[in-house]
Parts: sequence; structure tokens; C-alpha cells
Amino acid sequence: MRRLTAAAALLVIGIGVAPAAVLAQGAEEAAPARARPGPTDTVELAAFLDGLMSAEMKEHHVVGATVAVVRDGKLMYSKGYGWADFEKRVPVDPATTLFRIGSITKLFTWTAVMQLVEQGKIDLDADVDQYLDFRIPDTYPGKPITMRSLMTHTPGFEDRGFGLFSSSGDRGAYLAENMPARVRPPGTYAAYSNYGAALAGYIVGRVSGQSWESYVRRHILEPLGMEQAAMEQPLPDDLADDMSVGYAKGGGSPDAKSFEMLVPMAPAGSGSVSAEAMGHFMIAQLQNGEYEGRRIMADSTARLMHSPQFAHDPRLPAMDLGFYEQDMHGVHMIGHGGDTGWFHSNLALVPADSLGIFVSFNTASGGEISFGPFLDRFVEHYWPVPATAPGDGDASADLSPYVGEYEFDRMSYTTAEKAMGLFSKITVAPDPDVPGDLVISSALGKDYFAPAGKHLYDQVEGPWKVAFQMDGDRAGHFFISGVPFMAAERVPWYRGDTLSQVLLGIGALLFLTALLAAPARWLLRKRFSGIEPLTGKAKAARRVQLLAAALGVASLVVFGMAFGDVQNLLKGEGGLFRAALTLTTLTAVATIPLLWYAIEVWRHRAGDFWARIHYTAVTLGALGFVWVLYQFNLLGWRL
Repeated sequence: MRRLTAAAALLVIGIGVAPAAVLAQGAEEAAPARARPGPTDTVELAAFLDGLMSAEMKEHHVVGATVAVVRDGKLMYSKGYGWADFEKRVPVDPATTLFRIGSITKLFTWTAVMQLVEQGKIDLDADVDQYLDFRIPDTYPGKPITMRSLMTHTPGFEDRGFGLFSSSGDRGAYLAENMPARVRPPGTYAAYSNYGAALAGYIVGRVSGQSWESYVRRHILEPLGMEQAAMEQPLPDDLADDMSVGYAKGGGSPDAKSFEMLVPMAPAGSGSVSAEAMGHFMIAQLQNGEYEGRRIMADSTARLMHSPQFAHDPRLPAMDLGFYEQDMHGVHMIGHGGDTGWFHSNLALVPADSLGIFVSFNTASGGEISFGPFLDRFVEHYWPVPATAPGDGDASADLSPYVGEYEFDRMSYTTAEKAMGLFSKITVAPDPDVPGDLVISSALGKDYFAPAGKHLYDQVEGPWKVAFQMDGDRAGHFFISGVPFMAAERVPWYRGDTLSQVLLGIGALLFLTALLAAPARWLLRKRFSGIEPLTGKAKAARRVQLLAAALGVASLVVFGMAFGDVQNLLKGEGGLFRAALTLTTLTAVATIPLLWYAIEVWRHRAGDFWARIHYTAVTLGALGFVWVLYQFNLLGWRL
């Protein structure tokens, strides 16, 4: 755990250890000059980044990457690594090679919004309905969605991924027809919303009288001299040849993919930018709207944009207007990450040190580097904090209020996409080795946290903090400092991963036994003449059982195929998904006569005793199976 007490901080800067004679001369003479934090030597910076990028790209099989570092209003360093096109052996050029920046595009959308706020054309606190040609449902009367809530990811929308990467469609019509449900009042909790950003971009277009793409080009890209940048899809002809290929995997034979399209949702993630062009944008933000004598917004507007607007806990980083804050190893940053299917990027600004860094990878596995490890190692290297030993915790502390299963609120609540979270719960439990500490486990592994305050925990050997919000005598939510744009909410016991997986597993296993029992009985009858064939209700019950079992097993197989190709779901190509929903719905329908026959076979003593026991077990397994389907919106066609 890396925590720095006030006393340790004094020792680090040389105060409090000088002889009395020196102290008498005054603090200015006594204290040694502090080295400026952050990178200051270009040669050293190049050596560090070369080593870091080489090691990470090799370990994660990344085909190509690009990086830019700006400081004090200038490009300090940029470099391309690996290949922009592996097959044609085109190297990455940081000046010209374009990388998809995913959600970093939102920063251009939010900058456009702030320009229009500055001009008095958008009110941050007005109901956004006044800027739209369709209406947002008044789910929470008197609590409208505002531009401020969109910019802080607090409008209260559920999250939707289906159709995010649609390659065509009118933006306004798409947003009106694919509006996610409002599931909480605005300003309650942050829940990252691509839809909210796309809605803001659509408003930019309506208010300015031009398309969002044209507005961003004219009012942001051109004033900043960002020639190697575009929001359009497909790319303009003069930039198309400079676009890096995206790869599903690297290694000896990379799997190249075509240019990703998200046309209606473009303001949330369509950008293609070179590292050096992104440097211009970072400089303008660090200088509060100014780049080489040209302004894209007033100093006061930029300061407002970079100021805290919403935080789940005052001890954790906040959401600014579009930017999100991070405090990593004591360094305060604002920035944004960005991901498409194949490209993964991160942008971080350190305003206090006039420094910005942008990194992007053109391979799917780059997502394992961009958000956490790269920035963590960069900050550790240039803003070192003496390591401290993890505390022993408080052995008597009652951790039970925190223990349980949680899930991030960036999810679908009303559609079948809710099933994406079926195996992604987050578990909070006591650390078995350190009394008083917590273990937080997810699909990504385990992280350990030691107490740091009331309902507050520090990550052991890591930069993050976790704060719990109490709901009566137990925690209802917790918040992670690294993701101020989301909250983790407690999962009710009846929808927990363990119970859901057990019910699905038992149901599937019993379905298989039912499917295997029929041919097994047929073979036994062929071999042993004493086995009587099923008749009457026993025969009818067996047919219904076989139908329900076949539908249940088939639905799992088809769902596995559908979820195995998430890219098709993001493109809105949900044929397999719809087929699976049809099968689950039919399974539920077949469970009704299955239950009726379970009663009938006992009433009429149909079949032998063990056959009735097995039939009843399969029926109960089917009921548990259908219960899980219901909990995750997998009955019907809710897409």
C-alpha cells in the first residue's frame, strides 16, 4: 500500500531534519531545491517509454502503438511503436498515423458543448428537452435531465450496447427510437452513458445548425491545427491511407479487422487522431483553451470545465464537466480513456505540472495496458512516493456490513442485455490473512484493501481507494476512486452470481438427464422384455419433459454462441440473440404443462416411483432455470 503520512512528506522534501543552526537562517535557505516533478529530460523520457512500451507490447502481443507527451505548451516527445499495417510493413508514425480514440472523442463533444455554453446557446442546467425534436419521458417529474447531468454521467439512463456500432442511420431518429430507460433520478449516481454523450452531440448539431462532425472540425480541429484528425466515418479521402489497421489479436499472424463504424452514436466515440494532433488538443486544455495564440474557449470556460461537479464521496475524485478526475499516487489528474473493439487509448492531464500524455494501442489486448498499468507505471516513475508497509488492520473491525455481491450500475436494467452481467459480479469479503482488511474479487482478479478512514479503504500495493455508502446497517453501494463515472450497487441475494449459476447449472444438468433417459429406456426395453412401455399420462408427461429439456439445452447453446460474438451484438446484428430469446421463452411456456404433469403423475401414480422422482426433479430444475431467465430479462424479446 502506498500511503504518505504528513510526517513522511516532510522528510521527503528535507524539512524537519536540518540542524538548528541552519533552521535559524530561514526556510528559504535551509530547504534544498525540489526537483520539478514529472519528466524533464527528453532523453530519459525516451528511454523510459521505450522500455515500458517494448515490454508491455511484447507481453500482450500488441501490433502497434503511439504516444505523445506535452509539457509547458509544447510537444515534448512523441513516438510510434510497431506496425500501423503489419501485412504491408507500414510503421506507426506519431505525426501522421491515425488511431481510433474511442470515448476520448467525448472530450471533443464536451468542448463543443462548453463553447456553446459560453455563447449563451446552451444552459447547463436547463431541461435538454428544449434543445431536442423529440421528448425524453418524464419518468421523474420535476427532475429533468440537464446538460450538466449528461456531462457528469448522472442523467439516470441505463446502459445499452446493442447497436452501438451501427454503420448507418439518422442520428436524431436513432436516438429517439433507441432511448435507454431512465432508471434513477438525475444526479443520484454516476453511470457511464454513451447515449448521453451522443445526445449531447446531437444537441450541438441542432443548436449550431450544422452536423456535429462539421462543428467539431470547424471550431476545434481547424483552430488547433489538428490536420491529422477526423470525426467523420468513413474517413475523408486525404486521411484514409493514414489510418492504422485494428487487430483482434497480435502475435506472429495478427488478425486484421476493418474500420469500425458507429454512425448514429459518433459523438460518443468516432474520433480518429494521430498522437501529435492529440498533443495540440492536450496543450489547449492545459492552457485553458489557448493554443499558439488561438483560443477555442475562454479561460473561465475552461476552468469551469475542469472543475469538480459531482462526486459519490468527497474523499474520492470527482466528475468534472466531461473530464473525470484521478488521484494516482498523490498526483491529481483529469482525463479520459477510450476503447473500440480493437483500439484502446488513454489521455491524462496533470494541470499542476502543465503536462499531458496520450497513448493508444491498435490491438484488442491493448486494453490490458491502456487504462491502468501504463499510466500507473508512468506516474510511479515520475512522481515517486516512498512505499509504506500495509497496515495490520483492525482485527476487531466488523466487516459484515460491506460483505456481499455488487455490480456496476453501468448496465441494462430493462432489456436482455442485463444477462451480460450474469457472470460479472464483484464480491467483497474479509481478507483471510489480514484481520480488518478486505478482498474485492471480480472477473479481473483480486485486489486487497486496508482501512484508511470511516467506510474508506486504500488499495494494498495500488493507487485506488474504495469508499462504501451505508444504507441502514449495511453498505448499499461502494465507489472506486479510479472510476468516478460509475458506482457499484449491492446485488439482492436472489440475483447473485452463485445462486444464479447454481440454478442454471442444476437445470441444465437435469435437462440433460431427461434427454439421455429416453434413449436409455428405449435401449433397456430392447434388451430386457420385462420393462413396460410408458402409457397414458406417464407417456404424455415424458414428451413434455423432453420438449422442455431440449428447448432449455438449445437456448444455452445458442446463447453461448451469441455472447461469444459480442461484436455482432454491438453492431446490432442480433439474429442469434433473438433466436436464443425465442428458445428461452418457449422453455418457459413448456414449463407450464411440465409443472401440471408433475402433479398429475403423482395423483395417478403414473410410471414407477423413481420415474416420478426424476420427473419432479426435472420440473423443479426447470422452474429454477426459468427463474434465472426472468431475473435477467431473458423471457420475451426485450432488446
